[in-house]
Amino acid sequence: MNKTSNRVKAFFSKPANVILVVFALLLVLLTLYPLCELVHHTFIVHATDATVLPGLKKGELTTASWKKLLTTSTHKYSWINFYKPMVNSVVLATLSALFALVFGGAVAWLVTRSNLKAKKFISTVFIFPYIMPSWTLALFWLNMFKNPGVGTGSPGFVYSITGLCAPEWFVYGLLPMVIVSGLHYAPFAYIFIGGILRNMDANLEEAATILKTPRWRILLKITLPIVKPAILSTFLLAFASVMGSYAVPVYLGSPVNFYVLTTKMKTLQTTAIGQAYIIALFMVILGALIMMANSLLTGTRKSYTTVTGKSSQISLVDLKAGNYVITGLLCMVLFFVCIMPLFSFALESIIIKAGDYSLSNMTLNYWFGSAGSVSTTVGDTGIMRDPAIWSAIGTSLKLSLCCALIAGSCGVVIGYAVVRRRGSKLSQWVSGLSFFPYLIPAMAFGAIYLAIASNFSFLANSFLILVLVGTVKYLPFATKSGTNAMLQLSAEIEEAATIFGISWWKRMTKIIIPIQKASIISGFLLPFTSCMRELSLFVMLVSSRTQTLTTMLMTYNEKGASQYGNAINLLIIVLVLAINFGVNKLTGASIDKGVGGN
Repeated sequence: MNKTSNRVKAFFSKPANVILVVFALLLVLLTLYPLCELVHHTFIVHATDATVLPGLKKGELTTASWKKLLTTSTHKYSWINFYKPMVNSVVLATLSALFALVFGGAVAWLVTRSNLKAKKFISTVFIFPYIMPSWTLALFWLNMFKNPGVGTGSPGFVYSITGLCAPEWFVYGLLPMVIVSGLHYAPFAYIFIGGILRNMDANLEEAATILKTPRWRILLKITLPIVKPAILSTFLLAFASVMGSYAVPVYLGSPVNFYVLTTKMKTLQTTAIGQAYIIALFMVILGALIMMANSLLTGTRKSYTTVTGKSSQISLVDLKAGNYVITGLLCMVLFFVCIMPLFSFALESIIIKAGDYSLSNMTLNYWFGSAGSVSTTVGDTGIMRDPAIWSAIGTSLKLSLCCALIAGSCGVVIGYAVVRRRGSKLSQWVSGLSFFPYLIPAMAFGAIYLAIASNFSFLANSFLILVLVGTVKYLPFATKSGTNAMLQLSAEIEEAATIFGISWWKRMTKIIIPIQKASIISGFLLPFTSCMRELSLFVMLVSSRTQTLTTMLMTYNEKGASQYGNAINLLIIVLVLAINFGVNKLTGASIDKGVGGN
């Protein structure tokens, strides 16, 4: 007994072990319980299943939904509703993640490791696609390239100005979906990879340069292996994000019958919700397989330490004559992707009649007009004079701040514990559980928590359920950021402080967090940004008292008030940029500062 007691005391004397045990219990409750609910709902008969599962009663346990979705050959039912959308989802997610890695990683390297011009502009603007909801880039793509030959409604900018008709495969389908999704998630690679490159000990590269090693070999043999955890984490996050994306496939895929798992899940939700839950479960399984591959490739015995007590003077690569060409091309791409949408949203928010861009057809009444100044299906005042909008602004900011603070703090602590106990089963268990919520599609995740909230009256239609689901859903962002930051930090730094008897709390607040401030701050800002622009996760959970800006935007767009929708879209982006600017001034860090951008 004494021997066992001493082992237990020794185990819990280490802060990392205490953290892992506490979060293992919490994450089991907050992740595995919802997952079990998801599995349970695939085996019961729901009210909407009556038409496709005749003869069965509501609430009855059955495998009929599985058989119907996976084995029905009549009219190619299984192929159309499951197998083909699954192939489309995997192809779309893989190509989009690779696009995001290549584009975001290349820009991160140029900003941190070369003498590229306009670094501050590029670093600041590059995060815009992530700040903007993914569907805004999809809408901007349609606004730019839609023409009488494809699509419906008013023609796009390119056709209106030049008369050129873009082909259907360029406007709708796989190609534009990959481009839009890849651009939206490229900031993942920019933030994670760039943060490591900025903090990496430059002596490693300098030693290779002294030995006259070619730059391409330094990149392949030194730089890329060191940033391997960030590369794999970026691919994992981007892949899981695109797999769970709904808005982009709806806008750019559905018009040409390019269906993915999320769009099929939404379609089946109203007619066969049991089959919709099965699709959600398969999406979770696909994400889990990617996570397992990430663990196998990263390994448990490899070291990725890049921050020690040594100097980190960086010798920038001279781009020579190509500097202005690369800078010019990159600035043009960023202007089209990041700045043009803002102009588009601002312009569309003051246009009275769609398609007419004359000055006589413009007004600021949709923003600041008094009662009766405008006539829409949702109101007659400008959004800045609408009490409902101000209430939504307050809810969105309060919700995003709560989720960011809780998820960000937990992410830092989990990242510390996972790295310090790296290779242990408990560490792997907590790391896997912390990322698991991201593998569940946002719409399914919200629906599951709605079902859970129905069992607890204090959670139903409350602000608390929004905070809970948002915190759990965005914990992977903070955890991955915290883990990547701690992987760079040599344990010797903390060990030296331990020898002098410095407490764990002081070691965290006085040594570890200040050293990795840029990466850690991004772990707070990523959940904040995600929450500010989230729609799918909260749309089933909000009530009249807890409306957010995104749910208000959806309501206005559905009712045809496009001016209000564009104005709110622009307002969301401005608010997030203002918060980022404020954090930058107060702490010296921001999302873009995670990669430098000097």
